[in-house]
Amino acid sequence: MQKLYPDNTCPIRTALVTARNAPAHERVIRTLRAWGIRIDEALFLGGMPKGEFLQAFAADIFFDDQPGHCESARQHVATGHVPNSD
Repeated sequence: MQKLYPDNTCPIRTALVTARNAPAHERVIRTLRAWGIRIDEALFLGGMPKGEFLQAFAADIFFDDQPGHCESARQHVATGHVPNSD
């Protein structure tokens, strides 16, 4: 979808929200870039719960590989669990 629009005009914004601190985000950002996905915002919560933050952020949908983060988020936003194959 992002590739259909010039930079800064796509109606879908993608935010990386992680409970970790920088620089743990680097691998994810590199992977998404390799897949051709633009990140509009990156937010590092440093261990804070994601659910209430996502509500305040007004997220439309949230994906995570950890069931605990999904449980917190689903109270506030549509949530999808992405199983981790590691």
